[in-house]
Amino acid sequence: MGKDVIVACDFSSKAAVLGFLDRFKERKPFVKIGMELFYAEGPSIVRELKTRGHRIFLDLKLHDIPNTVMKAMRVLSDLDVDMCNLHAAGTSAMMEAALKGLTRADGTRPLLIAVTQLTSTDQRSMEKDLLIREPMDQVVMHYARTAKEAGLDGVVCSPLEAGKVHEICGADFLTVTPGVRFADGEAGDQKRIMTPTEARSIGSDYIVVGRPITAAADPVEAYGRCVKEFVG
Repeated sequence: MGKDVIVACDFSSKAAVLGFLDRFKERKPFVKIGMELFYAEGPSIVRELKTRGHRIFLDLKLHDIPNTVMKAMRVLSDLDVDMCNLHAAGTSAMMEAALKGLTRADGTRPLLIAVTQLTSTDQRSMEKDLLIREPMDQVVMHYARTAKEAGLDGVVCSPLEAGKVHEICGADFLTVTPGVRFADGEAGDQKRIMTPTEARSIGSDYIVVGRPITAAADPVEAYGRCVKEFVG
């Protein structure tokens, strides 16, 4: 599976996201639909963007008891998304139940990836707020191993951790990495970040890029720059 840039469409309405995507005439970006847009517009926005030819990463980060997650994943699978996710902290039982719910009668399913630690979380906040005292690197690798053993396709992690995830879990285990900014851009509220070029060199499979593209003066140009730096 080739590398790709996923554009985080963190908009609050259908009008806003369609207005943004209408700028792209020659290429249909792989897009991420997160909580804000999904909660504002519901499943119809997924169907609309699929009809327009976009691949979709539905970023809802499920985390609940196994049976609830299994039933929710069954609904998401019917939406024909390309990728969805959950929190690895939900345990192996939850991840295995999610796979069961996500798999259709014909054996096909979207890619399923697990969130290890959010890129807004650093060592201090992890220790202070979550009472997890192991080093961040060890925590992320443990979650990645657990996700792989549960049968998932990959993890969401910082680009700083992508290379080691591949070392531990194998080259085919996907790394989807937010926290990517251009060298001349702002870090925003994310702490563990890299440039697209750095993410490529360290082994990220997909990078998720939001404001550096969506808030750019010329989003199409920014997207093209990001693809060139990451994919080549």
